[in-house]
This record gives sequence, structure tokens and C-alpha cells, in this order.
Amino acid sequence: MKTIILSIFTIITSTISFGQVTTPKASPNCKIEQTVGLTNFEINYSRPLKNNRIIFGELVPYNEIWRTGANENTTITFDDDVIFDMDTLRKGTYAVFTKPMKETWEIYFYKDINNWGTPETWEESKIAARVLAPVIKNTLSVESFSINFNNIGSNEAELTFAWDHVFVKVPFKVNTDTKVEASIQKTLNGPSTRDYYNAANYYFSEKKNLNKALEWMKIAVEKDGGKSYWMTRKLALIYAELKDYDVAIKTAQISLDAATQSGNKNYIEMNRKSIEEWKNLKK
Repeated sequence: MKTIILSIFTIITSTISFGQVTTPKASPNCKIEQTVGLTNFEINYSRPLKNNRIIFGELVPYNEIWRTGANENTTITFDDDVIFDMDTLRKGTYAVFTKPMKETWEIYFYKDINNWGTPETWEESKIAARVLAPVIKNTLSVESFSINFNNIGSNEAELTFAWDHVFVKVPFKVNTDTKVEASIQKTLNGPSTRDYYNAANYYFSEKKNLNKALEWMKIAVEKDGGKSYWMTRKLALIYAELKDYDVAIKTAQISLDAATQSGNKNYIEMNRKSIEEWKNLKK
């Protein structure tokens, strides 16, 4: 009986010991997603509350590096290069640290994103960019620390920080115009050599429409100028599949000559075998 009671007690104790109470975070997580022009941004950070405290100069000391939020590092990710002040940041993910001061903030984009809060050893070499921005006094107090994007245009926007009576904005630019121009030129110039090749190769592989595959592959080879022996060989294979062996042999010979000049033994051997095979099929 004692053994049974002890077992029941052990089960109850274990259940209580491993139970977890879920409560909301004091500084809830926040994810901001924003597109500026053609560049996509994502910010992940935690939002501490003011809670009747004096924030800057007390809770967040002046002239010291701050994690710019709470809990895990605040991070910013963008999928194209971004220009902050005089610095161009390569696309990627950076930790955002700041040094709040009475009149200005210094904002750092830091390469190491795996710290919990401010790094124990601050390394200047890991600063990808730094920006100095003036402090703007808010008449209304912001209760929850906020990071956002404002004044969003096609080529520029502002990264903003707000808490208590402090507001800071960091202008930046993106290369939207360059990307749009490239897209326009590509579209107006029509499909590329690779586009024609990929389309023809798909039709040939799937035996979907060999005449259309031949049309597209001829355009690809013409646009390429006959430089790519692997592309010319594919054209020869399409001719052979259509049983036009005379043209297939001539085309394979062009591929063979180019492969020989480049020293590609595999294509030399493949073309030689194909030429012999097609010559036998003509008989």
C-alpha cells in the first residue's frame, strides 16, 4: 500500500515539476515587413514599455551602446544593397545597435547578429555602417518602443525610432531606378539566349513539339554566335530527332570543332559517336 501511495505521489510531483505556466512577455516581439521600391525589408525586435519610467538618460544611459529594444538582438534584413548616408550596405542581415545621446543618436549596422544584447567585446571591424541622426522631441509620449518606416518613396524612405518623447529618423536610398531600367531593357530586348535555349531544351526533352524546339534552338545558337558547343550539339540532336540527319551531322561537326578547340573531351567523344551513328542511319 505504501508503495502505491509513494508511486502516486511521485507521479503528481513529477507532473507539477514539469508543468509550465505561459505568460506574455514584458517586451513583446515584433516583426515589420516593408517594401521600398523593389527592395524588401524585414525588422525583428522587442518592444519594451515606458511604464512611467524616465527612459533616455536613466533606463537607457546616454553615450552607451544600446541593443535598441529588449531581449534578442534587433535585426534588419534587406534583399538588395541599401545606401545609408555615405555607406552602401550589401544585402543581408545586420544587428541594429544605437548610442543615444541628448541631441543625436549614432546608429550602427553590425555584422554579428548572434549576441544577446550588446556584445561583451565591441569590435569596430564588425560595423558595416554607422549613421548619425538628430533627436526630434515628441510632444506626445510613445509608450511602446517602436521601429518603423516613414516617407516611403520609390527610391528612398526613412527608418524611424520612437520611444517616450524621442523620435529619430534615418533616411536611406535604394537602387530602384537601376533595377527598373535593367528590367525595361531586358523586356524590350526580348528573350535572352538562355531563355530560348531553356524553352527549346524543355520541349525537346519532353518531346512536346520538336518543330518549335528546333525554331527556338536555332534562335539560341544564332544569338550565341555558335560559341557554345554544348548548345550547338543540342541543336544537332533536335535535327536528328526530326530525322534530318544531313543537317544534324553538319551541326554536330560544328559542335565537334568548337569542343576540340576548347579541349572538352566529353563533347568531342559524344559528337563523334553521334556523327557515326547518324551516317549509318542515312544508309
